Amino acid sequence: MLELVKAGGWPMIPLLLLSVLALALIVERAWALRRVAVLPPNLGKEVRAWAATGKLDPAHIDTLRKTSPLGELLAAALDVRQRPRDQIRERIEDVGRHLVHKMERYLNTLGTIAAAGPLLGLFGTVVGMIQMFLGILDHGIGDVNQLAGGIGKALVCTAAGMLVAIPALVAHRWFRGRIAEYIVAMEHEAIALMDTLDTRPSVARAQAA
Repeated sequence: MLELVKAGGWPMIPLLLLSVLALALIVERAWALRRVAVLPPNLGKEVRAWAATGKLDPAHIDTLRKTSPLGELLAAALDVRQRPRDQIRERIEDVGRHLVHKMERYLNTLGTIAAAGPLLGLFGTVVGMIQMFLGILDHGIGDVNQLAGGIGKALVCTAAGMLVAIPALVAHRWFRGRIAEYIVAMEHEAIALMDTLDTRPSVARAQAA
């Protein structure tokens, strides 16, 4: 492996840095986007049971907001629970956009790595080919086996760029899909909470008034 890195020359340095950065981002996002951290089990059911009683303590709502993204979304709905349903929905949509932005943190960087990896690899290959042909101009073709070896070494950068880009691209697409799945689940829990709030007599009387 070390010999391959040496064969690629100095263009391998940014590729190695990108690989380390991509690995760090994948590990960080995999930890942050765990299902138990975003959608704690039974949290929506507990909040609906709590809201049905009508005894909503502001301190409890603040604690709910800090538990998870789902808790933050449900807490936002509870903050405006006395308002009409359409206004509660607007608040949920506003907070939901902020939560999506937070969950997509670093994904643009990961996508950039996936796009830049092959280009850097191709750049390293072009640099290697230029150096090889300049050597031919100075010293002639010489040994054909040596020429083939030089071409092989130049292609090392292309292979390295693909090795960096493919995992980054797969992880980027996977995280995007996972976030979309979370959004649908959070929206379902928010709608269920609004239905629970609508069934309370006090809310029904307030809306009727």
